[in-house]
Amino acid sequence: MHPTENKSYTLKMLRAKFDLTQKQAGEKVGVTENIWFNWENARSFPSVLHLKKIEEAFGVSYNDIIFLNKNNG
Repeated sequence: MHPTENKSYTLKMLRAKFDLTQKQAGEKVGVTENIWFNWENARSFPSVLHLKKIEEAFGVSYNDIIFLNKNNG
C-alpha cells in the first residue's frame, strides 16, 4: 500500500475490493470457500500462516485487517 493509503478492511471488504468470490479469495490464500466464509462471519479466524498469505495476496498488513466478532459482523 502507498503511505497515503491508510485504510482498514474487513475480509469481506478486502475481497470485494478485488472483485472476488469467497471461493476465489480462498484459493488465493490456499483455503476452501467454506473456510473463507467462516472467517468473514467470525466463526473462526485465520492462523498466523494464513494471515501472512492474506497480507501477500492482497497487499495489506495485518494491522489493516479488521476482525469482527459475531455480534458485529
